[in-house]
Amino acid sequence: MIDNGDARLKGSEARLWRLIDERARPGADREAIDRRIWELFGETWAVMFTDLAGFSRRVAEFGILHFLQIIREQHQLLLPIVADHDGILIKSEADSFLVLFRHPAGAMSCARAMMVACDRANVGRRDEDAILLCVGIGYGRVLRIGDQDVYGAEVNAASKLGEDTARSREILLTAAAAEALAAEPGPPAA
Repeated sequence: MIDNGDARLKGSEARLWRLIDERARPGADREAIDRRIWELFGETWAVMFTDLAGFSRRVAEFGILHFLQIIREQHQLLLPIVADHDGILIKSEADSFLVLFRHPAGAMSCARAMMVACDRANVGRRDEDAILLCVGIGYGRVLRIGDQDVYGAEVNAASKLGEDTARSREILLTAAAAEALAAEPGPPAA
C-alpha cells in the first residue's frame, strides 16, 4: 500500500491515494468514497495506447542498443505528431505511449498520421530497423490523475488492443470508441 505520508506524492496523486487508503479501512462507506473519487477525477477521454510490433523479439535478436535506437527514433518521429493533434502524453514506457485526446476523431486522426510517418520513415530501411506501429484506441469515463496517470476499463482495453491484439500497421478501437467515433459530427472516419 502507498504511504499517504510519502513526500514524493503531490496534488492529485496524493489525494487519490489518501482516498483509496480511506476506502480500504474497515467500515468505510465505499460507495460515498467512490462517488467522491469519480467526482474529483472522473473525466471522459479518448485513450490511445501504442506499441511497436515484434519489439521484444527484435531486442532478443539485435540487442539492447538496437532497442534504445528504435525507441529514440520512435519518440522523435511520433511525439511531434501527438502534439500536433492535441494529444496529451501521459506515459512513455519502453516502446509504448499512453496518450489522451478529448475526442475519438482526434485520436484516430493522430493514429493515421503516425502510421503514415512510420511508412515514410521505413522506406529504404532494413527490416530490423523498421518502426512497426500498433495502436489501440478506447473512449469513455476514466480516472485522470493530473498528468501522472489514468485508470479505467477503456484504458485497459486500449492497452490490450494496442499491445497484445493489433498487428503492425493496425489501429484497433474498442466498441465504445468506434461508437463514439461514428456519432461525432463531420465526415465519416473510414
